[in-house]
Amino acid sequence: MRAHELVPGRPEGRLTTKETAEFLGVKPETVYAYVSRGLLSSRREPGSRASTFDAQEVTALAQRNRREAATTSASGVDLSVRTGITLIEEDRYYFRGVDATELAARHSFEEVAEWLWTGRLVPGATFTAPDPTMDAARRAVNALPPHVSPTDRLRAAAIAASAEDPLRFDLSEESVLGAGRALIPTLVGALPLARHGHSDDGPLAHRLWRRLTGHPADDDSVRVLDTALGLLADHDLAASTLAVRVAASARAHAYAAVSAGLGALEGPLHGSAGGLAHRLLLEVLDQGSAGPVIAAELRAGRRVPGLGHRLYPGEDPRAQALFELLEQLPAAESALLAARDIVATTARHTPLHANVDLALAVFTASCGMPDTAGETLFAVARTAGWIAHALEEYGERPLRMRPSGQYVGPRPPRPLPEP
Repeated sequence: MRAHELVPGRPEGRLTTKETAEFLGVKPETVYAYVSRGLLSSRREPGSRASTFDAQEVTALAQRNRREAATTSASGVDLSVRTGITLIEEDRYYFRGVDATELAARHSFEEVAEWLWTGRLVPGATFTAPDPTMDAARRAVNALPPHVSPTDRLRAAAIAASAEDPLRFDLSEESVLGAGRALIPTLVGALPLARHGHSDDGPLAHRLWRRLTGHPADDDSVRVLDTALGLLADHDLAASTLAVRVAASARAHAYAAVSAGLGALEGPLHGSAGGLAHRLLLEVLDQGSAGPVIAAELRAGRRVPGLGHRLYPGEDPRAQALFELLEQLPAAESALLAARDIVATTARHTPLHANVDLALAVFTASCGMPDTAGETLFAVARTAGWIAHALEEYGERPLRMRPSGQYVGPRPPRPLPEP
């Protein structure tokens, strides 16, 4: 039934507010909200204070509401996405049902990645890239200006690796897994060395260490780096992961899906948050106290980086795991004290706990790494999770991530604009 059929014989097919509300199945207050948002137009009849509504507009709005309701229930555009990869619950998180902090503490990053991808533990898993892929990625990265961000370099490396893979459009599990196992070491190997004269082999964490700092690698420090990679491998549907799943829903290949994640990661509210915490920590170390540094941040209207996480009411479990390891590094002692000073100073007024960005800042600052090191580490680690989510999305209905826009612009038809 159409709205104008409810009132046969009424001039111009107008409906009262009550009739409009009944037809749409909403309260009269909601009808007025539709008017304020431009979804309906109202008119007052001569000699009356009551508003009336065009019956055809009401019918069109009812049909649109029904389409949106059907789309939401069928395709999950309410952003509730089925996944069997990561569960975040209270102050813990789990990879395929296994405590993620314990998994990262006991297994290498490559083994954690294999678990995320396949649900199988592969002891001694090692990722290597074909020489032509690595050569192409290094040429692409070396052609960039020296001032570009780490994420720019990783995007260039991913694109070059994609161009070298003739099977990139094969979305079978075997092919995507092969792409992931080659792409991650390509991203690391394409980054410039911080200290030359070392062989470029060994576990992935060792290879990444040589690109983040010129300090000699010791077992305890590299263990912290390897654990950090495992802890950061996935974290449910963060913004970058959602971007990956949208790309995979459109059946973009794995390299393109990872590129979508890298694009979202570069925002200041996501991947580069670690750099803000790193610079804050260095300033506290320089001044000897967190008080004036925190005061300056708040006076400038900025939130204090490295504190709080909306998914954890208590301390971020990733930060907790890293702090426990950092306490075993003598070089991290002063940075740890500065981090505790930041938390204690802020807690006088706001009960915020340290998040993983502050823990990464302690690690990167105490190991002589630049303030961009946390962003690099985060991106390399999260690539493992992105591959897992792309694989999972390839098994879903194509384009299920296609929401319907809720148009709030001026009602058509409008005349063409004048030059």
